[in-house]
Amino acid sequence: MKNKKIAILGTGFISDFYTSTLHGQRSGDRVVLAYSRSEERGKKFADKWDIPLFTNDLESAVNHPEIDTVIIGLPNNLHLDAVLAAAAAGKNVLCTKPLGRTAAEAKQMLKAVEKAGVFHGYLEDLVYTHKTLKALKSVQNGALGEILWVRSRETHPGPHSDWFWTSELSGGGAIVDMGCHCIEIARNFIGKDIRPVEVMCWADTQVKPIEAEDHGIGLVKYENGAIGQFEVSWNFRGGMDLRDEISGVEGTIRMDHFLRTGFDMFTAVGEGGYVAEKAETDKGWLFPVGDEVGALGYDNMFHDMFESIDSNQKPMEDFYDGYVVNSIIDACYKSAKSKKWEPIDLEIWRGKSSVKKINALADYDEKYYLIKKEDMPNGTTKLILKEKESGKIIQREL
Repeated sequence: MKNKKIAILGTGFISDFYTSTLHGQRSGDRVVLAYSRSEERGKKFADKWDIPLFTNDLESAVNHPEIDTVIIGLPNNLHLDAVLAAAAAGKNVLCTKPLGRTAAEAKQMLKAVEKAGVFHGYLEDLVYTHKTLKALKSVQNGALGEILWVRSRETHPGPHSDWFWTSELSGGGAIVDMGCHCIEIARNFIGKDIRPVEVMCWADTQVKPIEAEDHGIGLVKYENGAIGQFEVSWNFRGGMDLRDEISGVEGTIRMDHFLRTGFDMFTAVGEGGYVAEKAETDKGWLFPVGDEVGALGYDNMFHDMFESIDSNQKPMEDFYDGYVVNSIIDACYKSAKSKKWEPIDLEIWRGKSSVKKINALADYDEKYYLIKKEDMPNGTTKLILKEKESGKIIQREL
């Protein structure tokens, strides 16, 4: 294990979370340089986290001789230049989500890091939550059988910085901001080697006075017939709601990550400080989060990234995953305009070349398929069967 000397690019909200995690997890890993476009913000951030160096010059930040790892926490429109600079400097590079504003940007970043031969990690924290990793292990062990459907939801009252609300800078609205989380969560459960083939998406601007969408719902169809469903909104009132559901032939998992975690609190006078990310009030019924770093997956994410660097292995999430997510998002925006299913254009595909459709037909006996078996209130057991030869559906009571 080699202690990392990190340059963090950006000194906003996400960099606070990242630095809190980095300085609190593996004590040898330290942010030693902070880059901000504003010298004033850079100094303030460096003082807050006891970071010895700060600069408002990107090139000097990534090329500093003490730095071996660059973490990008900048607005979306600045990711490309930062990645290209870090790759040219030969540094390990970790980038926050989404990788790019478009698949074209993500592809350019992917090619740059691979050509330079540098380690690259995609900081998609929500696939690293403790609940998600446990659920993924259960799915990989076959507890749910083949995965048919994954629904992922992220909603809150809206992001915290002005650039999110300007589509030229962010690349879109709620879909590119939060749909990237939901899409990658579904990919992990369905199988990242299963090709996503087409999308149907609705998006609209319902409340906020912006050009980008503040609400979006989408379906992502996979080659094996599985469906990933996302629901994202900047209009949800009451805090941040993170929920996932995974449905398989043999079982179901439901997870609530943030708004309802078993920590409920009522106060008539006010909590007196920070409650939780995107909380709208500090009075009345509150839902504090005991460990936001753990609840949002930052601890596991950086552990995986640094362990992967040390062992010269691919992390759970890298720039290729970010490229696939951006390609799906591109198709979502096309579908939102066309009101039709739109194909996903993946110029680079590294998964399975072809897969069979999910087939969950269950034999009851030589003559019938079993559709459903249910214990009834009258004490009998009802069977719904399909005759193999004729296709006729019948019921029996036992």
